[in-house]
Amino acid sequence: MSLHKNQLLTLQIQRLSSDGSGVAHSPEGEAVFVPGTAPGDEAQIRIVKDCGRYAYGILDQLLTASPDRIPVDCPAAGRCGGCSLRHLDYAAELRAKQENVEDAFRRIGGLDLSVLPTLPSPEVDRYRNKVQFPVGRDADGAPCIGFYAGRTHRIIPCPDCKLQPAVLNEIAQALCRFFAAHDIAPYDEQTGQGLVRHLFLRRGAHSGQIMVCLVCTRPQLPHSEQLVAELCAQFPSIATVLLNVNSKNTNVILGSKTLTLYGPGTIEDTLCGVPVRLGPLSFYQVNTLAAEQLYRTAAQMAQLAPGQLLLDLYCGMGTIGLSMAEQCGSLIGVEIIPEAVDSAKANAAQMGPEVAAKSRFLCADAGQAATQLAAEGLHPDVVMLDPPRKGCDEATLSAVVQMSPQRVVYVSCNPATAARDAAWLQQHGYYAQTVQPVDLFPRTKHCEAVLLLTKLHVDRHIEVDVSMDELDVTAAESKATYNEIQEHVWEHHQLKVSNLYIAQVKQKYGIIERENYHKAKNENAKQPKCPKEKEDAIVEALKHFQMI
Repeated sequence: MSLHKNQLLTLQIQRLSSDGSGVAHSPEGEAVFVPGTAPGDEAQIRIVKDCGRYAYGILDQLLTASPDRIPVDCPAAGRCGGCSLRHLDYAAELRAKQENVEDAFRRIGGLDLSVLPTLPSPEVDRYRNKVQFPVGRDADGAPCIGFYAGRTHRIIPCPDCKLQPAVLNEIAQALCRFFAAHDIAPYDEQTGQGLVRHLFLRRGAHSGQIMVCLVCTRPQLPHSEQLVAELCAQFPSIATVLLNVNSKNTNVILGSKTLTLYGPGTIEDTLCGVPVRLGPLSFYQVNTLAAEQLYRTAAQMAQLAPGQLLLDLYCGMGTIGLSMAEQCGSLIGVEIIPEAVDSAKANAAQMGPEVAAKSRFLCADAGQAATQLAAEGLHPDVVMLDPPRKGCDEATLSAVVQMSPQRVVYVSCNPATAARDAAWLQQHGYYAQTVQPVDLFPRTKHCEAVLLLTKLHVDRHIEVDVSMDELDVTAAESKATYNEIQEHVWEHHQLKVSNLYIAQVKQKYGIIERENYHKAKNENAKQPKCPKEKEDAIVEALKHFQMI
């Protein structure tokens, strides 16, 4: 019997999903995702949406609280789209993140490997070195800052966010008071009117230097000199004040033009001993102390020796590679953002002539650069991968395999795509050895992970082919419908895939389909080709249903 909207069920929360929601099961076995719940909670759940194989619910009444549940200490929690786990004991949060990383590698990657206990963040609150506050109006019409409610652009006022250093919250409040006193209007997305869109603040965890950047629709800010004078007098740690111009109707926070109102336009800090200079457009890990743990873990996995070559793909400002520069003979970093490459070169120069001499940074797409370097015969001893959430493309992975490093260290902000890429590398000669989750984002659903892959030596390994008959799994038992595949892809990847795309992927993997699924009615008609991201998601679903 299918569930229906507003149906009430008494359910036991069993675990946390990768998005931080509690997971329960209906009497018929249907998965129910419930935000704001903890494993061990017994609760009355109200169904808000039924999707066939799974459903979404909300907490209607808590009947028996989990022993891992703790009091929520933020009035905006639950409404704000930031902290999704403030109700959960931190030890339980770490266990849940380890389980989710383990689940991703087992379910998506098909890999049974050692996932170590999650490394905790040195700071659970006030750890963020960067904050981006949208600016709006409160119920009384006064300028306010806060965060967007989940999946909306409705601002939830949050004058004291527990994830930000108190001084950054205080600066934001001082700015709001200045806007109110001088009739400086917040930007209104509905009307397109107003001046101030966001407050972008950065603080060096080690230096203490603070950057204040006001994102405005125009390059002129009324009373800017007075604002700078009052702000710096009240907060002596402010090293620079900037005005970033973004006049476009867009969800992107920063525009391309930045004006300096005070100071050098950047702040300085260090990460694992690497000096860094940060502007508003610089990519930088938001939890400095936990990021240092992450990089030390990556260095331990790399096991670099003097004279060895390290290739750092997706290197950003070069921090992760430069943190290992003393351990290797030479370093090549690749990054597509020109400003980041310039920062990497400057950071290397600041570390001294010896490090600068052994370091080379290229501005290029990671896949294209890796392919070119492989064609030139480059053979690094260790390849470091730190891709964005979408993971690596096949061109990058193929080039890595061609260069044949002894070790690949993969730093990931998305265990699902890391598991997918690890499975590909394992199919092409690399053994996924161990995974270390590292918590860079306490009280939120996000978790970083570091994966070590080592090159398989053919003289030390054998492959064994096992037929489906030997595993006693029949085709009929493992086959899923198109609708089931679509639901699985949406549930786990938030992607919509058509029957055509599914048919294309099934045909690619040798699954015979009826002609009308993958052939156009007109033989000369052009068909859209399944995008790589959707193909990967469909492949994962086919593996999940044991169809390939």
